[in-house]
Amino acid sequence: MTVSPPRSPADLPPEPENRPLQPPRTDTIAPLALVETAFLASAASLIWLVNFYFPLGPALRVFFSLPIALVYLRWGSRSAWMAAIVSGLLLSVLMGPPRSIQYVMPYGLLGVLLGCLWRRGVGWGRSIALGTLLSATGLFFRIALVSTLLGDDLWTYVTVQVTGLLEWGATRLSLLWRPELGAVQGATVLMILVNAAVYVFAVHLVSWAVFERLGLRLPPPPRWVQTLLEID
Repeated sequence: MTVSPPRSPADLPPEPENRPLQPPRTDTIAPLALVETAFLASAASLIWLVNFYFPLGPALRVFFSLPIALVYLRWGSRSAWMAAIVSGLLLSVLMGPPRSIQYVMPYGLLGVLLGCLWRRGVGWGRSIALGTLLSATGLFFRIALVSTLLGDDLWTYVTVQVTGLLEWGATRLSLLWRPELGAVQGATVLMILVNAAVYVFAVHLVSWAVFERLGLRLPPPPRWVQTLLEID
């Protein structure tokens, strides 16, 4: 039996470097996105529920779409659509399908739309215009839905109210003018669009003020808005 000669230190294999032990990496992004989506969907449903039973005027309405938009800014379109659907399902359990549909259209869809536009850096002009169209469409949808459920034409009621308003204005201006049906319906649509534009503009202001404090960069407001708010 032969004995091998001892090896020199140069012939020995290099010792492994002393590296600190690291815990195995776990992917926490997906669970975090799921938790935030569920939480914000529940928050959106809660805001709608509280405003329905304890109406505070426009104070809470501007927050209807913000949780869904926040989900889009944080986690993208898939999570935002999931949040809108979950909010609708939760409200369907708590308040019934008609009320849940009235939240999803337009406020849930508006949150998805605004989140998409803000994430892409679209300016306030285009986002307010698109949001106004969606919000006005949602109001027409709600009128049609409630009319179907009640078996009555609410659009006729709205046009009667607008007719009275126009006649009152003509009387105050001493005008001998009786509004026709086409003029009344045109004025009704115009008033709905103006109301939707004011609402979406208010949503932009609140979102810009809130999301900036959360570290989310939104497109800056127009110069005249910054001047009114005295922003440098």
